[in-house]
Amino acid sequence: MRLPDASALTTKPYSDRKRYAWLLSMLVPCAVGIGPALMLLTGQAWTLWLPAVFFYGLAPLFDRLLGEDLSNPPESAVPALDADPYYRWITYLLVPVLWLSFIFSAWFVAKQALPWHGAAAMVLICGTVGGFCINLGHELGHKNTALERWLAKMILAPSGYGHFSIEHNRGHHRDVATLADPASSRMGESIYRFVLREMPGAFRRAWQLETARLRQRGQTIWSLQNEIFQPALITLLLWGGLMLWLGPKILPFLMVASFWANFQLTSANYVEHYGLLRREISPGKHEPCQPHHSWNSNHIFSNWALFHLQRHSDHHTHPLRRYQALRHFDNLPRLPNGYFGMFSLAYFPPLWRRVMDPRLLQTVGRDASRINFDPRHRQALISRHQLHDPDASISA
Repeated sequence: MRLPDASALTTKPYSDRKRYAWLLSMLVPCAVGIGPALMLLTGQAWTLWLPAVFFYGLAPLFDRLLGEDLSNPPESAVPALDADPYYRWITYLLVPVLWLSFIFSAWFVAKQALPWHGAAAMVLICGTVGGFCINLGHELGHKNTALERWLAKMILAPSGYGHFSIEHNRGHHRDVATLADPASSRMGESIYRFVLREMPGAFRRAWQLETARLRQRGQTIWSLQNEIFQPALITLLLWGGLMLWLGPKILPFLMVASFWANFQLTSANYVEHYGLLRREISPGKHEPCQPHHSWNSNHIFSNWALFHLQRHSDHHTHPLRRYQALRHFDNLPRLPNGYFGMFSLAYFPPLWRRVMDPRLLQTVGRDASRINFDPRHRQALISRHQLHDPDASISA
């Protein structure tokens, strides 16, 4: 694997060609308002499905047509990129945009007479807003400024997933691509079985980590020092305010839409590390996380929309690096499309396996010891694909 040369120098000032393209990270989430706006203008409830068509149909097509961006900023330019407030202000300004989008979705459902399919479309719309909230919370929650960490709590609150920063930063980044990680999907595991392991596992790990932190400081877990309770309180205030304003009937919508929002995180976790495994070098100790332990995507449109989340290999290797400076590496596991397209593929497990299992086997050189298997299907998958299994040779 060839990593970018950390000592590379440039003879002229670096200019970020994508500088203004990052504004798409603000504009794309606003597309969720297209359907409701058209329904208000035309009275046609079918228009509410247009955002879903855009995100799950047109966005993958855009990624296909625009292709991949393999360019990297030189390392000499990274300090200036990180210090440039322009990139931070984009993330700051998106917080109120997403909050207003979430509140507008709830108001629209409460005040409009919707057929069942219109209500279903609004669940997807509001859930998509919540998914963008979690993506933004991911970017902000990794930073070491008090403002950004509090903004992360604020933006994770609408869908009630405020424990994410704790679980992700202190748990997932430690255990990624191991059997201990509920947020790393396994070969042979469908996304529907994965969510039953990932969602409750993520909350349990967050609670354990936060309990350990507070006990180490001599503080009680039943206080506002608990960073799980802080965003949870914001969620209760938001949902309670919406119920006072719009009536208790809005609660089922908030719950279902929030589940769909949180399922977007599940979808991202599913595609980011599918089947990849860090080797255990001693009991309970694994090799350091490397770029090849994540699936990467350089597809242009979805990376612009998701703050380079899809350059996941560099993110896991350098989690404090800001989105505008994340890099492409050569010879890494690569997804055939951006996340919007891969989510749609994952929702149809036979298609997912047909596309991704051969890529996984090629990535690991058909070496079973480098695959994170669903334990229930390990032997069947090894036999079906005729994989080399060093563990079987040792035990024999």
